[in-house]
Amino acid sequence: FSMEYAARFWGDADGTFFDFNSIAKNRKIKYPMLTDRLSNILGNSQKVKIPPKQNGEKRILSADIALMSSKKNHNDASAIFINQMLPTKSGRYTSNIVYCDTVEGMHTGDQALMIRRLYDEFSCDYIVLDTVGVGLGVYDALVRDIVDTETGEIYPALSCCNNQEMADRCTVKGADKVIWAIKGNTSLNSECAVLLREGFKTGKIRLLVTEYDADELLSGIKGYSSLNPTQRTALSMPYVHTTLLIDELVKLQHDESGGKVRIYEKAGMRKDRYSSLSYNYYVATQIESKLNRRRNADSGLDDVFVFKAPKASLGRW
Repeated sequence: FSMEYAARFWGDADGTFFDFNSIAKNRKIKYPMLTDRLSNILGNSQKVKIPPKQNGEKRILSADIALMSSKKNHNDASAIFINQMLPTKSGRYTSNIVYCDTVEGMHTGDQALMIRRLYDEFSCDYIVLDTVGVGLGVYDALVRDIVDTETGEIYPALSCCNNQEMADRCTVKGADKVIWAIKGNTSLNSECAVLLREGFKTGKIRLLVTEYDADELLSGIKGYSSLNPTQRTALSMPYVHTTLLIDELVKLQHDESGGKVRIYEKAGMRKDRYSSLSYNYYVATQIESKLNRRRNADSGLDDVFVFKAPKASLGRW
């Protein structure tokens, strides 16, 4: 398909907030990071196995929480993304969306356990959680120790790093402050929307290639040809969820008032993937700004020592 035809196919039209072409051009990541359970199917190939972190790399897990799936409209699901933030030569960061999934109808405690497992398994640095509404129950589960009912492993409590009131809900002393508690409002939601659109336009966000490209890529991995259809489908799901994300983005509606943008979905449509990714990328921009300020401050200190005038000496001139 041409990009123009694809744009029409996906419902993109003049006036939409998210433009198909500006998003689709960023589908450059060949392989997702797969959980150990899935990478084992491919013999733990280095192409899909979760790799050790690179210098300066940060990983962010975001979750937009839903508790009840809608059997009528199928428009309510929890959406999870993992963003591999990699530093560039210029000192900026690129957000690589290497894992995506959705779950429906899962209880609060089960969702908290799933998020906690993924946080550890992917060596994440932060969890981004919308804590307005049903997400608060998941947050409250995460700020306590969680026992994995399958393995018996105990996951230590985590705490909030950006909101003292939310941090106070964690009563476990010394808990790692890694949760970004998002409390969406008109101003923040507008900023998230604009940042996400700009991130796509400037190429700062990279996505997985299409599921059609993926089939060819995965077939090059030893052992793939012997997999059954169910296993192949499981391996392709990160690519499929990426396509569904784009479909969701270009079909979102928006209006503007008082210099603020409001994003909303058509009746029966979803915006859970959008919400999760927009909050994830918002936090990524905050982390990047903080790291740059710290680096600039360190650089300033270095300059002081480099250019400090030498002490006068009584020896030779």
